[in-house]
Parts: sequence; structure tokens; C-alpha cells
Amino acid sequence: MTYSSINTPNPISNNPLTTANEQLPQRLFNRREIIPQRNDVLWRIERGTIRTLTWSEDGTFITLGYWGPGDLVGYPLSTVKPYQIECLTSVEVSIIPPHLWHEDLNALLCHIQQAEELLSIVHRKPISLRLWQFLVWLSQKFGREVEQGKLIDLNITHQEIAEVLNTTRVTVTRLLQQFEEEGKMLRYKRRIVLCFLNQGAKK
Repeated sequence: MTYSSINTPNPISNNPLTTANEQLPQRLFNRREIIPQRNDVLWRIERGTIRTLTWSEDGTFITLGYWGPGDLVGYPLSTVKPYQIECLTSVEVSIIPPHLWHEDLNALLCHIQQAEELLSIVHRKPISLRLWQFLVWLSQKFGREVEQGKLIDLNITHQEIAEVLNTTRVTVTRLLQQFEEEGKMLRYKRRIVLCFLNQGAKK
């Protein structure tokens, strides 16, 4: 099965601080590496994918957000304890000192908006609607157009999805299979394709 992609704008290109990257210190992190806990800087993602998370007393992970190029993350943005910033891929970040935070106001506002949007999704009912809207949210943030619809260019496991949506891995697996049978999605090399274009053609 061939998937032809359509070029989409790089979100970093709209970042007002991109031209100042040469003056900002940068760091590289490996997949599954934890970004150091520092309260004196924010990290702007230049490449890769990050998730922020906490966990309950019994050790259950609670995902707080997924973040990609152009997004700001950092320990000063949260009062949740414990709080962890995990790299889901290899990641390149720029280190933003406090005296430059005001110059990235749009990214800070975007961080708040995305966190609230995800919070609203995880409280939707029934769980099938919750899962579908989460997939749509991922497709808007990490998706790229292909012939069959929109490819979510993120390697996320069923367990990780379950942690976001406060459900079980078994339920996520069952509902994803249901979406496939209904023609709402396809699978491609451990990725999910939402069949928006196919649905539009059927209508």
C-alpha cells in the first residue's frame, strides 16, 4: 500500500524566535530520556516529540500532554507533583532563559490552550467518542496528509493511549479494531491513518 504525502508548513517557521536559534543554547536527548528538572528555563522543541506526565499513588501514569516542534515545555509551566518530561523520540530543544519568555508568548498561550483541549477530551463520554476525538486531536497536531486520509506520524502504543484516556489497553485495542471495521481508520507500519478523505467521498 502506497501513501503519498502532501507537504505541510513547518510549524517552526512561524516561530518569531527561530531566527535567534544561533544565540540560544541547544541540547539533544535520546528516545525515552527524561529532560532534567530545571526551574530556571523553558525548553522549546525544535525536533521530535515529548510527553509530559505525572503518576498517582499506586504508580498509574497520567499523561498531561503531547508536544512537538514549536511547543514550549518546562517545569515552570506546571505545579503538578510529581512532574516529568519524557522524550518519545530523539529530541532537539533550545533552552529559553527567563528574560526571553515574554518573547514566546504565543507558544505559552498555545501550551495552555492545548492542555485545556486535551483535558476536555478525556472527560467525553462514551469512551468511543473520547478515543476518536483524541485521535483527531493527534492528527491535527502530528498528522500529515496522505492519499487515504491523515496519517498520525507518532508511534504511540495502545497502553499509552489508555493512560491518556483513563481506560484500559484492552478497551483501546477493541475500539481501534471497531474503527477499522467501520472504515474510519487504517493502519500503516504501526501508524494510524484517519480516513477523513474516504469518509468525505462516501458522503
